[in-house]
Parts: sequence; structure tokens; C-alpha cells
Amino acid sequence: MMGVSIAQTLDPQVDLPTLPARERILTTAYRLFYRDGIRATGIDKVIAEAGVTKVTFYRHFPSKDALILAFLDLRHRRWMDWFVDALDRHAAGKRRRPAVVSAIEEWLTAESFRGCAFINSVNEIGAELPEAHAITAGHKADMVAAIKATLPPGANRTRTAQALGVAIDGAIVQAQYQRDATSAVKALSTIASTLLAANL
Repeated sequence: MMGVSIAQTLDPQVDLPTLPARERILTTAYRLFYRDGIRATGIDKVIAEAGVTKVTFYRHFPSKDALILAFLDLRHRRWMDWFVDALDRHAAGKRRRPAVVSAIEEWLTAESFRGCAFINSVNEIGAELPEAHAITAGHKADMVAAIKATLPPGANRTRTAQALGVAIDGAIVQAQYQRDATSAVKALSTIASTLLAANL
């Protein structure tokens, strides 16, 4: 199943020095916030790695909170682009198991996987930045809508998609703390097959 790779979509390689200042800052923050964590990444580190001055930084992002929100917005758009593409690719192939399981496995086993950026952000800075909760809720709602669009007609279609969303979040967290996706993917496959069989 050929398609755009997860690395190309979620972590595209760019020639950082050639980008406009705002994009350099956001691209740098995107990488550092997801890889190292939001709290662990200070503004000075972003400024240094982006190769901009403090004046330039604050011209584009008046605060770290503004940069965090821009990061989450970009992550949402990139992740959803990848997820919808992955669902389509896996649905078009020979289906040994639900397409949503194969799609999520693709992400959980990626070298760059560090958990869900939205769950991570709520855990890290949700108390100080309430907007992170709203952005996370919107992201998860869009994920569920994408799953629902792949399901066959059935009376329980909405509930099935919502339940799969919860199961995916559980698989994400387990794969993150175990540092291995094997058991999480197996459990998700079992849950997904059971839920889809009940989607009547």
C-alpha cells in the first residue's frame, strides 16, 4: 500500500535556514515540543535552534502559550491528513483486520512516536492553558469522525466510532509507557473486531 509516509506527513524534512522566520520558529517548536515535551523546551532553546533573535520571536509569537497553540494547530492538521490517508490506504488493501488498527499500528511503531501530542499537552500544561483542553477535544472529535466515515452503515455507527476512539487513546498510552506497541496493537485489534461485529 503505497502512500505518503508517516514521516513525510508528521515530520517532514525541511531546509530550515531557507524558511521565513515564523515558519522556522514553528517548525523548530513543533519538533522540540513533541520530542522533548512542552515544559522541557524553553523559549531560549527554540530561539537558538530556529536561528532568530528574541525580537523576531516575539514579533511572531507574543508568548510561549501562543507558540504552543500554533504547534497544536499544526500537529492537528498534519496528523489528520496522515490519519485519513492511512485509513483509506488500509481500507483499500486486503483486510486481515480493521483498517483503523493497521493505521494506528503504523503510527505507534514509527521511530518518532512519542505518544499523542494532545494528551501530552493536557497533562503537561492543561491547568495553565485551558485552550489545550478545547483543542484536544476538537482533535479527538475529528479523529472519531474520520473513523465513523469508514464504518459500514449500522444503528450503532456513532457509538462504535466513539468507542474505537477511546480504545485508540488507551492503545496510545500503553504503547507510550511500555515503549513497545505489540500488546497495545493486539488489544486494539481485539476490541475493534468486537465493536465492528456489534455495529448493527
